[in-house]
Amino acid sequence: MLVSLCPNHGADRAMQKVVSNMKPYASKHHAGVDTTTLKGKVMCGYQGWFAAEGDGSGRGWTHYGAGRNGLKPGHCTIDLWPDMSEMDNDEKFATAFRHRDGSTAYLFSPYHPKTVLRHFKWMKDSGIDGVFLQRFGSSLKSPKSLNHRNVVTANVQAGANQYGRTWAMMYDLSGLKAGEIEKLVVEDWKRLVDRMKITKDKSYLHHNGKPVIAVWGIGFNDGRKYTLDECEKLVTFLKSDQKYGGNTVMLGVPTGWRTLSRDARNDKKLHQIILKADIVSPWTVGRYSSPKQAEKHAEEWAKPDVQWTRKHNLDYLPVAFPGFSWHNLRKSQGMDKKLDQIPRRKGEFLWSQATAFKKAGADMLYVAMFDEVDEGTAIFKCTNNPPVGESPFLTYEGLPTDHYLWLTGKTGELMRNKVPATRKMPIRASR
Repeated sequence: MLVSLCPNHGADRAMQKVVSNMKPYASKHHAGVDTTTLKGKVMCGYQGWFAAEGDGSGRGWTHYGAGRNGLKPGHCTIDLWPDMSEMDNDEKFATAFRHRDGSTAYLFSPYHPKTVLRHFKWMKDSGIDGVFLQRFGSSLKSPKSLNHRNVVTANVQAGANQYGRTWAMMYDLSGLKAGEIEKLVVEDWKRLVDRMKITKDKSYLHHNGKPVIAVWGIGFNDGRKYTLDECEKLVTFLKSDQKYGGNTVMLGVPTGWRTLSRDARNDKKLHQIILKADIVSPWTVGRYSSPKQAEKHAEEWAKPDVQWTRKHNLDYLPVAFPGFSWHNLRKSQGMDKKLDQIPRRKGEFLWSQATAFKKAGADMLYVAMFDEVDEGTAIFKCTNNPPVGESPFLTYEGLPTDHYLWLTGKTGELMRNKVPATRKMPIRASR
């Protein structure tokens, strides 16, 4: 099934099929986390952008391999290998990679509803409140990728309802050209509200009495083609439109948003846009690489950020990440990047950020990311027994494969003042 950008080419019919497939799950909402507020929560980013050969999406090995070389030893774009041990046979997609014992290495696809439901069960088991589902503006351009995003959206909605989690949509503007925000993002939001009715879903995240909608990529100085005027118009639409507005708007902005420095555009228009929104979430992945640097960042940047947002009646959602590595991804692009570029230190790095942000005044946290094995920031279950051969992979250093799920759940307890903000990591009870 293909969802076209144009209703005259089957968008309504295909969207309705997605909605119909989702109804048996979404109609069975199970109470769990409080979906009326972001306060005290730990939310993860959920990319959901992977596709596998044979999963029915027709997109091949999207975000696992790239270009003509596809996915094979010596050519892949991930640095962590997902733990597939719990997956059923119909969730496993065979690759050309082999484990040390010669067995086939498998990968998953979020196009498969059972796998996304499994991910949400992991969230429930570990105490993670929910996710911001990434929806890239660039993915709305082609029928295949748009269909993939809609199916994954339905799967996420079903998972959140079945396991009592919450979720919200996050539009990533990266890659859009001038004029495309209104053409693609605004029109897409209308479709989601009208046809998938996501803001009426019982599991959909609300804050301050309104549905939360996040927009990522406003104010960066990296040569983006869309303008701040376009971004302002989008925020105004999401806030004030009679039919499609009335939302709590969260903005993903550069680290240097407040001072208009570092990775931010030196343009006061950015502050004007932020003041029209409700939640500020500065992107910090890769901005520091050790617990000491993370603590320094929180003191010098996050603490003044919190003060600024409180002064202007805004909420503040800092971003923490477990580590970083994009060796295989960059190698596929002809670049050489070190494997394990920012080490995880068995969770110490993630925990140091969470406690530092808490001390700086944060009462909610965004962990990047739940499933991003591309840049080595995933916190879901990854194997300590990855494939061997030409492509090197990281492991969880012998820790249980759910170690980072557990630790991320603990950061939620930290935000809710159930565990103290000390540098020493919590001790996990033996299982």
